[in-house]
Amino acid sequence: MGSDPLILSVETATLGGSVCLSRGLDVLAIASGDPALSHSNTLLRDIQTCLDQAAMSVREVDLFAAASGPGSFTGLRIGLATVKGLAATLDRPCAGIPTLHAIAHAAGSSASTAALLPAGRGEVFVQLLSVSDSRVEDLDDAQHLPPEKAVTRYVTRPSVRWAGAGAQANQEVIAANAAALGYSFSIEGAHPGSDDAFAGWILAGPQRDLAKNVAALAHDQFRRGTLALADSLTAIYVRPSDAELKCK
Repeated sequence: MGSDPLILSVETATLGGSVCLSRGLDVLAIASGDPALSHSNTLLRDIQTCLDQAAMSVREVDLFAAASGPGSFTGLRIGLATVKGLAATLDRPCAGIPTLHAIAHAAGSSASTAALLPAGRGEVFVQLLSVSDSRVEDLDDAQHLPPEKAVTRYVTRPSVRWAGAGAQANQEVIAANAAALGYSFSIEGAHPGSDDAFAGWILAGPQRDLAKNVAALAHDQFRRGTLALADSLTAIYVRPSDAELKCK
């Protein structure tokens, strides 16, 4: 594999999701999924769309990557099974990228990014991460919580970047807690001056087409020599499925 691998990445943890084809960090093609349709109906089509747009064959792909969760149980299984099947058939390495890492990466560099993803039933998946260039580091473990509890996890931190669809959906909860704590609150792009220099709680803009962030983090694994084999990819569920909960 050369210094700039051809990466095919998929993100099926969220509604719609996306597929990206990139050469190293350079995006060649991207396809946004349809939130109204199952990934089982669209993923292979979107993969082929990206390959066609870049005039590439799947056999030319050097590295396969997928968002590994948390997120939609069904979506994760579809995305991981597809990537594992392609990587095993073509004898290529692959990378599993935590969904919350991709969300934090999409929000930009930050010493403290709280990534929130809707988890159904009004709850969220949440994790605090640090982001520097193409590296994302865990500052705590991913949890499945009601929004209020997710936000109050970080009341001792006066500077937090809130990112992800879960943060967007709970903007009022975040703003109310910031006000109660005496922290400044801003929406990215609305605060005068540099958002990066803003000291307080800031709500990042919407993150779209996370497959390109999955690809960027997979590229970092490639550079560090930490890629995996297809059979080692596993989903990060964080909480039991509804079916498992009903059996308890």
